[in-house]
Amino acid sequence: MFQNLIVKPTTSQPLLSLNMPGVDELFPGFAPGDFAVLYGSPSVISLTSLLCVRAQLPVQLGGLGSNVVFIDGGNTFRLYNIARLAQLHQLDPTETLRHIFISRAFTAYQLTSLIMEKLEETVKTYNAKLVIISDIAGFFLDNDVTQEEAQRIYNQIIVYLSNFARKHQIVLIATYLPYENNRRNGLLKETTFAKASTVVSFVKTKYLREVSLEKHPSFVLGAAELPSENLTLTDFMGDGGERKSLILSHIA
Repeated sequence: MFQNLIVKPTTSQPLLSLNMPGVDELFPGFAPGDFAVLYGSPSVISLTSLLCVRAQLPVQLGGLGSNVVFIDGGNTFRLYNIARLAQLHQLDPTETLRHIFISRAFTAYQLTSLIMEKLEETVKTYNAKLVIISDIAGFFLDNDVTQEEAQRIYNQIIVYLSNFARKHQIVLIATYLPYENNRRNGLLKETTFAKASTVVSFVKTKYLREVSLEKHPSFVLGAAELPSENLTLTDFMGDGGERKSLILSHIA
């Protein structure tokens, strides 16, 4: 199903776009102040690499012209993906990586500290307009954390992030990875989606490749099919030979 965008942002704020053919018409991009959640298939991991690169592009090219803070809660940061996508965007891979500031967490308590105690200082220090939190719920689904404590702390984190994005007018994106067989998953997912301003799902199966805009304060909700994985770089060349980013082949 395809739906055309009929409501446009009322401000002149920059949008961090995905630059995906067929998708940009549905969802032009993330705006400063957004607390967005990407979920669905594990392909959202590759999307975080894409956003780390695209955030460094000028505003005129759908970026933010900004450094990136990446809080890695699931050991999902992939140097190779960043380097490959940087080249496709005609950026120097080494320089691109220098503008991504990574903090890794290995427990729920470390992730909580990175967010609640250190995020504000980190964003100010590196003047970052994009923060990505990878696998935001994973540690809180672990039995090492009691359910009561997990729910209490996780709710505090989600409320904090929602307020943080608005207060500092940054784009804050969290990935929620599939944990369908975990008993706590439903409740934590509901908590996350309730406080997010934007919810986007990506589904990739043998027969379906689809992105759905499930929640947004301005845009019409709907779904769009993703182009074939078999597209080559030539298929993403604009008029006059101007290069556009090859993206979808990296969504695994």
